[in-house]
Amino acid sequence: MTIQKSVKRTATGHVIGPVGEALTLACLAPRGASRWTIRRKAEVVAAVEGGLLTFDEACARYALSIEELTSWHRAVHRSGMPGLRVTRIQQYRDFYERRDRC
Repeated sequence: MTIQKSVKRTATGHVIGPVGEALTLACLAPRGASRWTIRRKAEVVAAVEGGLLTFDEACARYALSIEELTSWHRAVHRSGMPGLRVTRIQQYRDFYERRDRC
C-alpha cells in the first residue's frame, strides 16, 4: 500500500515531523515499541509519507497491522494529532461516518 502526500523536507532532505522538527530514522520510536504516544504515531505516519520508511517497513518494524497504520494515517489527515488519541477514536470515527453519509 502506498500513502502519498506532499511532505515538507528540510534543505538536507530530512522529513519534517508533526511538530516541525526534522525526522530521521534515529529519531523514530525504537523497533518493537509497545507504548504509543500521539506524537510517536504521528512521527511514523510522517516518516512513511516522507519516504523514510515504506508502509511495509513501518508495519514490520513496529509489528503493526495494515489496518492499524492505515487508521493512524486516516486519523492524522482527518483530525490532526488529536485524532490519534485513543480516548477519542470512537468519537472521531462516529463524527466522520455521520458526515460521510450526508
